Amino acid sequence: MSTLPIEPAAPEDEPRDTRERRLRMRSMRRGIKEMDLILQDFATRRLKAMSDADLALYDRLLSENDHDIYAWVAGAQPAPERYDALVEEIAQGARGVTRPR
Repeated sequence: MSTLPIEPAAPEDEPRDTRERRLRMRSMRRGIKEMDLILQDFATRRLKAMSDADLALYDRLLSENDHDIYAWVAGAQPAPERYDALVEEIAQGARGVTRPR
């Protein structure tokens, strides 16, 4: 079994606007429709205001399995500690998609 990451690491010299566009696209082209809706909304609302470190963390989150991310956002499973705050912020905007408002 390969230990290569699902997505190649972003180039270190990637311009910020290119990075934001790439992350926006990865947010809306997911494996399950619920994650398309949740992450596309989050990306539209938040990417421009995020720090470079936060963008790097979000990029890393997008490499995780969609079913795992959905379980974390829906509160069905605890998110890994490194993603706690980010998943909570995503979950706040996902009300109505993961559970009734």
